Formats: sequence, C-alpha cells, structure tokens
Amino acid sequence: MKYITCIILLLTLSCVKQPKSETTITTAPAVQQDNLIAVLDTIWATEQTPIRMRDSLMEIYGSDSEQYATYQAIYEKNHSINEAKVTKILDTHGWPTEAMIGENGNWTICNVLQHSEYDVRVKYLPMMRQAVLDKKLEPRFLVRSEDRIATDNGDLQIYGGQMKYYPESKSFNVWPVFDPENIDKRRAAIGLGTIAEHLKSRFDFEWDLEEQLKRSDEFIKKKQSK
Repeated sequence: MKYITCIILLLTLSCVKQPKSETTITTAPAVQQDNLIAVLDTIWATEQTPIRMRDSLMEIYGSDSEQYATYQAIYEKNHSINEAKVTKILDTHGWPTEAMIGENGNWTICNVLQHSEYDVRVKYLPMMRQAVLDKKLEPRFLVRSEDRIATDNGDLQIYGGQMKYYPESKSFNVWPVFDPENIDKRRAAIGLGTIAEHLKSRFDFEWDLEEQLKRSDEFIKKKQSK
C-alpha cells in the first residue's frame, strides 16, 4: 500500500502544469489585419482631438497664447506617433481594403499623410494613385494630395482641388491649372465629376474656362521668366 501511494503521488505531480521559465522572452505582436480598424480609430482620435482643441482655443486666446501652444505640442507629439503607425500599415499591407480598415479608415490614413512633411506625402503618392485605380481609395483623396504637392512645388495643379487668394482682386480663385481645356477628361479618368460641378458645390464658385486659360498662361510665363 505504501508503494502504491507513492506511485499515485508521483503521477499526480507529473500532471501539474509547470510554470514558465522566468527567462522566457515575449515580443509585441505586429499589427494584424483584424485590429487595424481599432488602431485607426485611435489614430483618428489622437490626431484630431488636439487639433480641434487647439483651433477653438486659438479663436479665444489667439495663436500666441499658452493655451494654443499646449495643444499644438500635444498634436505634434501625437502626429509623430500616428505617422509612424500609418506608414507602417502602408509599408506592411500596401494600400488596405475597406474590409481591413473600415469605412473611415481611408479618411484617417489620408488625413495623417496630409499633415505630414512633403517628403512623406510624395513617397506615398504613387501608392495612392494605384489605390484609386484599384478602387480602394476615393479619387477625392488623391486630388487633395496630388494638387497640394503640385502647389507646394509652385507648379500648375492637375485636378483643380486647390484655391488661391489673389491680392489684386481681393478674392479667392482656382490655383492655375495645367491644360484647363482638358481638366474634365483628367477628372473623369479617375472617377470625378466636372470641375464646374465641384467648384459650385464646394465653394459656390463659377468655373470660367477663358479666365482659367488666361491665369494658367500668365502663370507659365511668370515661371519661365524667373
């Protein structure tokens, strides 16, 4: 009986799950497709909340105030983190599908890219173009980026998405456009409506082809003379 008891005790102890070694090393898992929506929701909140707070405080206290500076600093810190997360997603997955990132995912990704430095925006522009062709991204996001990069470079814009203040007329008008006569063909090629429809609905502004031809011609001559 004594030997039987010992055998039973040994068998019982052998079935007890042994604790893991304290030297076991665990690493943080990479971002998986099934939680990209949650990641992007967090990015949106941390990117936009300090911007809204900053802008509302600016209206009250001004852009030189301590209140404004506090939320500007929070935004800049958050954006640096968010940019790293967004570019990691794009570098890992390519431009993701809506199924991967949810209905608002593209808005979040493009918003962070638009807040980024010029080099970052240029780097991911080809990926955006392909995403539009693949029906993964709405063309309006591409227009926003494409035309902003063009204007940053001091070039004619492509799709007519950027406006400009003209001191001589004390009014806003379209930033000069490349080949204004064929702008609607370019817009249609990526799934956009006419420039006249866009300007009317967005700015209540009338598209005047003759005026834009003149503006573009003057823009080119001025640039060539430099």
